[in-house]
Amino acid sequence: MRAFVRLRIHAPDHCDEPTLGPGDLIGRAWSAALQIDHPQISEAHAWVSLRGGALKLLALRGRFLVDGQPAADVELAVGQRLHLAPEVWLEVLEVALPENVLGLEAEGLPRQVLVGACSLLLGPPPRLAPGAVAGAAAQLWTDGAGWRCRVAGGPARTLDPGDELELGGLRVRAVAVAVAAAAARGTRLGVDGPLEILARYDTLHLRRDGAAPVALSGQMARLISELATTGAPLSWESAGATLWPDEADRDALRRRWDVLLARLRQRLRQEGVRPDLVRSTGNGLVELLLHPGDRVVDET
Repeated sequence: MRAFVRLRIHAPDHCDEPTLGPGDLIGRAWSAALQIDHPQISEAHAWVSLRGGALKLLALRGRFLVDGQPAADVELAVGQRLHLAPEVWLEVLEVALPENVLGLEAEGLPRQVLVGACSLLLGPPPRLAPGAVAGAAAQLWTDGAGWRCRVAGGPARTLDPGDELELGGLRVRAVAVAVAAAAARGTRLGVDGPLEILARYDTLHLRRDGAAPVALSGQMARLISELATTGAPLSWESAGATLWPDEADRDALRRRWDVLLARLRQRLRQEGVRPDLVRSTGNGLVELLLHPGDRVVDET
């Protein structure tokens, strides 16, 4: 019960045939589901998304070529050649769209489709987060044929529609979700749904449809608020000087900056927010990467 695309990579030092599902990222970043170690690939290059009853590839930065033609998105089909860069292209080997995909629901947890490897956090409120989060009430992943689940402290087991998990007094149900219904809501976990950024400088709220708001405070909130209200890329030095005005040592300022950026991206991943929201350009600048439909509310 999993929608997926199987690809063949044509790139220097790559000969893989990875399988990707909705919500998986292609890029140079270490956190990408398909990491392509090549200077022509951006950190967050493209997303696989389930939309309109089809699996699509969405460009995140710039465009790609589909059979030689530029495109910002494409419905994936067997035989396609997707050129991400002059030296990097993907061949679509297989596309699977089952009638139903697996989801979870519980009191306080809206029905959500499972994507890749993810973890169930009890909150409150309960929520699904991408990746294997340490200390999660349950971790879930696909083995290619179906879904597996491990409740904290227990063995791995198969998870099918109708199964129930008892987690700290919360009854979580596994349900079959029609692909058409899942596609109508877009890829879950808040990864590529519209995002509202409520910037208040010392605090910041990230809001998404069907998901609990994410509240940030302190330096994380100040950094995103600064980028959101400035509306332009900033150098790490100018942003760091704003956050730590009393730090005169440039090397110490850089260490503080690197730690903050790593902690912020880890927090975004844990909360199910796309980790490329705050993006480094590679030339000393950092910017807020807004997708179509994203909105900034300035209350600073």
